[in-house]
Amino acid sequence: MQDRAGTVSFHIVALTIGIVGLPNVGKSTLFNALTRNNVLAANYPFATIEPNVGVVSLPDPRLAKLAEVFGSARLLPATVSFVDIAGIVKGASEGEGLGNKFLANIREAEAIAQVIRVFDDPDVVHVDGKVDPRSDMETINTELILADLQTIEKAIPRIEKAVKLKQREPAELAAIQKAQSVLERGDTIFSSVASDKLEPEYLSELSLLTAKPFIYVFNVDDAVLGSPERQQELRNLVAPADAIFLDAKLESDLVELDPEEAREMLEMSGQEESGLDQLARVGFHTLGLQTYLTAGPKETRAWTIHRGDTAPQAAGVIHTDFQRGFIKAEVVSFDDLIAAGTMAEAKSRGKVRIEGKEYVMVDGDVVEFRFNV
Repeated sequence: MQDRAGTVSFHIVALTIGIVGLPNVGKSTLFNALTRNNVLAANYPFATIEPNVGVVSLPDPRLAKLAEVFGSARLLPATVSFVDIAGIVKGASEGEGLGNKFLANIREAEAIAQVIRVFDDPDVVHVDGKVDPRSDMETINTELILADLQTIEKAIPRIEKAVKLKQREPAELAAIQKAQSVLERGDTIFSSVASDKLEPEYLSELSLLTAKPFIYVFNVDDAVLGSPERQQELRNLVAPADAIFLDAKLESDLVELDPEEAREMLEMSGQEESGLDQLARVGFHTLGLQTYLTAGPKETRAWTIHRGDTAPQAAGVIHTDFQRGFIKAEVVSFDDLIAAGTMAEAKSRGKVRIEGKEYVMVDGDVVEFRFNV
């Protein structure tokens, strides 16, 4: 999209998930599978791919169907970035292992995926000598909590000074001190927002690690994949957070196969969806994201927005001028459009609506925006 000056101004709603875990839990195997599944490295606009970042597409079968309707030359799915982090060891917050270097790498992520080992393998030594998911999670949470306490302890003197100089509000200092109390008792910020009446707007500048939602990725073997009871036990351990069960070795094999072979292997393992696809999809759910669609001869594309965003906010994701100059949006649901076969037929059936500034977007809306530059 170009404005009259020929410059391009995009506001991309990015989804970045930091991957953390103890050594030897299969985290690197999982990330390597993600990286090999990186289908968008060449055509995702303005993507800067660092050595420890993998950008993968959000599975969305609607795009291919929509592209058939419009004769689109290419498909551009929504994306998820995964940031790989060195294995956490006890004392990471104090500098053990890569310590603060790894912590800095995930401070800008929107969510943290904890990879937890559940598989048994005598050839892969567990860092603590035994496979214990609960203990592993406690280690990770403790290190993240300790790191956040360090961040707050460094920030408080600076904020106290600013309050005395009337450059900051006392409420901001009080909010940070309340967060400090939560961490000192061993709880995460994210899990305590409601119960402790924390105020995230005062904490956002600190980029606290435990203020991010957690996703739990259980790296399992066939015994757990085939046991709904064991999976439910693990879900109960992390509820209400989202849990994913995958075999990182299987995921590595799947990305080496063509789609039909991969589907057959998944069916043989009793799964309907690969773990990598689950992780991308669950990341969207955890962060309250959804997609809307645009289509034309050049491309069919999924755009990432937050649930509850209005039509002008959604337009601004494509181009900042679209939001500023928003007039209205021509909207049809994906299902109605596919049922009609063409936009012309969808209009004749009364399925295409003109929506204004107050319209709240729905996942799967197919939209054309009208605006003044």
